[in-house]
Amino acid sequence: MKLLHISDLHLGKRVNEFSMLEEQEYILHKIIGIIDANKPQAVAIAGDIYDKSVPSAEAVMLFDDFLYALSERKLNVFIVSGNHDSAERIAFGSRIMSDSGIYMPPVYNGKTEPVELCDEYGSVFVYMLPFIRPSQVRRFHQDAEINSYNDAVKIAVEEMNINRSQRNILITHQFVTGAYLSDSEEFFVGSLNNIDASIFEAFDYTALGHIHRPQNLGVGNIRYCGSPLKYSASEINQEKSVTIAEIGKKGTLDISEIPVAPKHDFREYKGCFEKITDKSFYDNINTDDYTFITLTDEEDIPDAVRKLKKIFPRLMKLGYDNSRTRSRSVIENISTAKEIPPEQIFAQFYKQQNNHDMSGEQLEFISKLIKEVWEEELP
Repeated sequence: MKLLHISDLHLGKRVNEFSMLEEQEYILHKIIGIIDANKPQAVAIAGDIYDKSVPSAEAVMLFDDFLYALSERKLNVFIVSGNHDSAERIAFGSRIMSDSGIYMPPVYNGKTEPVELCDEYGSVFVYMLPFIRPSQVRRFHQDAEINSYNDAVKIAVEEMNINRSQRNILITHQFVTGAYLSDSEEFFVGSLNNIDASIFEAFDYTALGHIHRPQNLGVGNIRYCGSPLKYSASEINQEKSVTIAEIGKKGTLDISEIPVAPKHDFREYKGCFEKITDKSFYDNINTDDYTFITLTDEEDIPDAVRKLKKIFPRLMKLGYDNSRTRSRSVIENISTAKEIPPEQIFAQFYKQQNNHDMSGEQLEFISKLIKEVWEEELP
């Protein structure tokens, strides 16, 4: 069975005040073209369909058009909600749409029923698990000890009672430990929302959403397909793609990437104002792309944004890199901070601000507060 795997559409997203709807409409048409060329039997959309739990009317209409195009092609389409989505809104009308081959799981209710597909090798069971929090799972498993996202997902998977002799696919939206991140993803420092890859051992393929960089995890059958568009400067050098997973007889899996090119790419340029605005420089680049510019001039250029936008109309961000900006105090580099428990980062900040360490009582209080807030108030 051939499965096309996408995620993290973030329909309706704005990046540095630029609406991405035009780019998203373009890339969804590209994905339809890939489907027509590769003829998958099923499509998995692994969460973060929208960028907000209450999406704009334009974003909803765009997704409606995309679903209609998929339904015209008589595909099996599996959709789970992500942390940016409203599970209730994504699940609306799911029982009616399943008659058209479009499957959306209900809001988590303690049970996960698979959809059975068939190919020349027999049955394939597709499980859909929306983004879940520990508090949601505790409601239905009150006797279980659930103190983290790892505990919650482990319990949710165990109750599926998977027959390992069959071929099984899981579509879900969570953060699996070991994944490489981009700045546009919501990452919560520490290990509270990390999921261990070993939880998904029973599945022949796990189609993940949440991380924007395409990558394999575990033994290679756990995969983030990545977002089809770039959403931050940290993604500039990524080649965006969609994933094709071909599940043959039990134990065989072939994964491939199909690149997708945006209508307008993300670019970054660095240099002095005189160089960046010299015609000989910008005549050799696509000035219509979304642009991040870092100026190296020692003094701020008056009205620089307005002047640069005459050349780069999609200027996303202007920054400076000079002796003044480099001398500014930085509490902690983010790449290092991701490896440090959040209470320790707060303690470092507290010491810099107050010139003395936090007390044991203060550390205990902030650790408890962080855990409570992140567990119950994640978007």
